[in-house]
Amino acid sequence: MPHTPQIKIPATYMRGGTSKGVFFNLQDLPETAQIPGEARDKLLLRVIGSPDPYGKHTDGMGGATSSTSKTVILAKSDRPDHDIDYLFGQVAIDRAFVDWSGNCGNLTAAVGSFAIASGLVDAERIPDNGIAVVRIWQKNIGKTIVARVPITDGRVQETGDFELDGVTFPAAEVKIEFINPVDPGEAMFPTGNLVDELEVPGIGTFPVTMINAGIPTLFLNAADIGYSGTELQGAINENPEALQRFETIRAHGAIRMGLIDSVEEAASRQHTPKVAYVAPAADYQASSGKVVDASDIDLNVRALSMGKLHHAMMGTAAVAIGTAAAIPGTLVNLAAGGGVRESVAFGHPSGTLKVGATAREQDGNWVVEKVVMSRSARVLMEGWVRIPGDAF
Repeated sequence: MPHTPQIKIPATYMRGGTSKGVFFNLQDLPETAQIPGEARDKLLLRVIGSPDPYGKHTDGMGGATSSTSKTVILAKSDRPDHDIDYLFGQVAIDRAFVDWSGNCGNLTAAVGSFAIASGLVDAERIPDNGIAVVRIWQKNIGKTIVARVPITDGRVQETGDFELDGVTFPAAEVKIEFINPVDPGEAMFPTGNLVDELEVPGIGTFPVTMINAGIPTLFLNAADIGYSGTELQGAINENPEALQRFETIRAHGAIRMGLIDSVEEAASRQHTPKVAYVAPAADYQASSGKVVDASDIDLNVRALSMGKLHHAMMGTAAVAIGTAAAIPGTLVNLAAGGGVRESVAFGHPSGTLKVGATAREQDGNWVVEKVVMSRSARVLMEGWVRIPGDAF
């Protein structure tokens, strides 16, 4: 019987921060996939190679981890004072599911570079040499992000000596500013409390900080769940019981945060909320073998993404960490030593990261104007990705 031949779609494979994914210009997608819906989801699933019961992504561009099963769709923005619209899709590995509920902070670092190289940013906004300020509208969460992309001789500079723990080689530094990660009219703390008691049937009751900043995140104290805060991936990801316990905690936290109505709904909302645990600064050996000295950090943080302990730190979770650290009384702030602070350095499985945030209390609510961090990005491959023509 005849089989439908493959089609090819212009695409770029990029690393952004400690993640990598497949980037598309919206106008390059087949017409049926240019709008949200089943066709778009099926196309992206086939590009990544999901669902894959073997968990390897052998027949796709995915890397079989939450950090490498990502897709990005960019378009020129028609919003005032914005250059591009950025849409992020987190592709599940073993299920036919694309989660559109949140942003990827790491891949945000590559968005400006791709947009400039693809002609999505007006030429007059790009200097011959210096920094191009790319104004991004993050469509998943409806927020503004500013990327400061280095330019040399009119082109994006990708090489440099900026080192980012969790990335093997140095590259050019890209500064990212998350503007008003929580609008004044939104509830940064969905329950109205800096700390709540979360009851998780069959597991226990724990103090938690639940925050909407960067991405909805639930923070626990490491000691309350039997950890030190210095764990590497194997300690969690090779323990099915631990993973199930974290997922149960996450599901009940999602209900308290008003994101879902029942525990069963958590399975279809894997990308958000994130669950993380914090501990006071302590020495440990990172996954690379690098020794992290307690004197170089304010606290340790470990976070799970798509059901597994992340190898470094999600960029959006770093926004949540920086925001929570700046607000006296949250579990993150207390683990860092308490008090008022405008930046925090924390340890993660691959090393350390510093993030800045300025918070102030206004009319009884906490307001954060922006959160700043540095990342890097690099094009790994560009050309076309091919998928069977009947895959979507």
